[in-house]
Amino acid sequence: MFNPEHTVWILFPVLTLLGSCPVRSVFLESDQDTSVPEGWTQAGRVAASDRVQLTFALKQQNVDRLRELLDRVSDSGSPQYGKFLSLEEVSWLVRPSELTHKVVSGWLQSHGVGACRTIQTRDFLQCDMTVRVAETLLPGSEFHRYVRGSRSLVRSPALYGVHPELAQHLDFVGGVHRFPSEAEAVSRAWADGKQREAGFHLGVTPPVLRQRYNLTAKDVGSAQNNSQAVAQFLEQFYHPADLAEFMMLFGGGFQHHSTVDRVVGTQGGGKAGLEASLDIEYIMSTGANISTWVFTNPGRHESQEPFLQWLLLLSNLTAVPWVHTISYGDDEDSLDPAYMERINVEFMKAGVRGITLLFASGDSGAGCKQVSKGSNVFRPSFPASSPYVTTVGGTSFKNPFKVTYEVTDYISGGGFSNVFKMPDYQVKAVNSYLQGMKALPPKTYYNTSGRAYPDLAALSDNYWVVTNRVPIPWVSGTSASTPVFGGILSLINDQRFLKGQPALGFLNPRLYQLQGSALFDVTEGCHLGCLDEQVQGKGFCAAPAWDPVTGWGTPNYPALLAALLDK
Repeated sequence: MFNPEHTVWILFPVLTLLGSCPVRSVFLESDQDTSVPEGWTQAGRVAASDRVQLTFALKQQNVDRLRELLDRVSDSGSPQYGKFLSLEEVSWLVRPSELTHKVVSGWLQSHGVGACRTIQTRDFLQCDMTVRVAETLLPGSEFHRYVRGSRSLVRSPALYGVHPELAQHLDFVGGVHRFPSEAEAVSRAWADGKQREAGFHLGVTPPVLRQRYNLTAKDVGSAQNNSQAVAQFLEQFYHPADLAEFMMLFGGGFQHHSTVDRVVGTQGGGKAGLEASLDIEYIMSTGANISTWVFTNPGRHESQEPFLQWLLLLSNLTAVPWVHTISYGDDEDSLDPAYMERINVEFMKAGVRGITLLFASGDSGAGCKQVSKGSNVFRPSFPASSPYVTTVGGTSFKNPFKVTYEVTDYISGGGFSNVFKMPDYQVKAVNSYLQGMKALPPKTYYNTSGRAYPDLAALSDNYWVVTNRVPIPWVSGTSASTPVFGGILSLINDQRFLKGQPALGFLNPRLYQLQGSALFDVTEGCHLGCLDEQVQGKGFCAAPAWDPVTGWGTPNYPALLAALLDK
């Protein structure tokens, strides 16, 4: 699963560190939601001799130091701005202590686990073993098979523990609990079972985006060291023939590439996925003529967590694209805080290397969760709610038949984290919204002190996509707006490289310093909320400056380029 060039095999020495006396286990992910998501059906216990693949997240060192470095290299007012670290430097900073490696390897060896794979930063171990061994290593776990359509997955519906001596050396174990989840693009052309005539609607295409966001035919990439990427999960594949046909249909007005330069992972066969087609076609339309990679994790291994696998790939390559867009998300309350905190560290590791991570804000508005009969709260999404990524919301044209100004797309995800506190870079902007907005939902629905999102937005409604050689209209979702904005940031990186400047890296501190001055402000419309008497289906509404529906607004490329080229 990892890049062979940088995969390290750990052959554990014979070492027994843990006694055989019975000791009460410590739960690593005590708050993990172990309920089975809708659509998955339990198909019984798996055999003790069946094999599973588990990923052990080892405790890292110097996480506070890493956070400080990210602040400094991302702050345009700091002398260290843009002075990014290499993967080797990141590795030396955060790699687990020798004691941690000794304890964990001794524990695995004592249970007959003889060899595991690791990555360059040496903070993950991925090990294959029988179910019998896995359940012995992780008391309380009980692996069952779950099916959803043609897909099969092995997970434990019970919490797992580890020996107390191990707990201080591990953050979590992957492949035990979490079910795969991702944002999916939806074609409203067939949402009601009826195909409509394309001529009745303008539809969003590359020329429309370039017109709206003020990109000229000359605004294409030319720097040799520039690159961008999308990540795909769960049998979502793009087809090169679809990309070529899409560019033939819609890419006539500007110089562009019609092929992907590199696929990292396993690009499967079968039908192309609408999501994958959308991602690759539109990042290569706005980020035109720029080398593009695809990170792909089919998720076929029954104990694999595709999102975690992508992070491991990212942490195992010395040279990676500068901008990554990811259309993936989980309900924040379905994940254990320890897991999310560790994922945040992985985002910080990317940021100090100069990598820009863009995540879709989701397509459920503010979301909704019932906490008791007659009582609901909004439901934030992760990684959209992470303080260490840039989150992209969605908009629609005010007049769908013309290239006009934009209003809120009612599906655009946004809100406030219930886990992560509001980062310093956004406190002023968010408090200004909360104090100035007259019509806010009741405060019992959301956490006013939490990380607020999204940070930016772009059009997310009525896209044309070519998939399986068929042009499909009315494709919608923040999984459209995210690669669009990603491509635009890649163009800005391109100009920065030509001037000898470093990559943008983690964008949020700089973005909030701009206070929306280089973006089209979106001030109309509200997104979805809970369908109850209190909020009656409404979440938050757009307002001047920042808001939790469209962030600071949508890109005005010339102005944004000028603002981000000043240092």
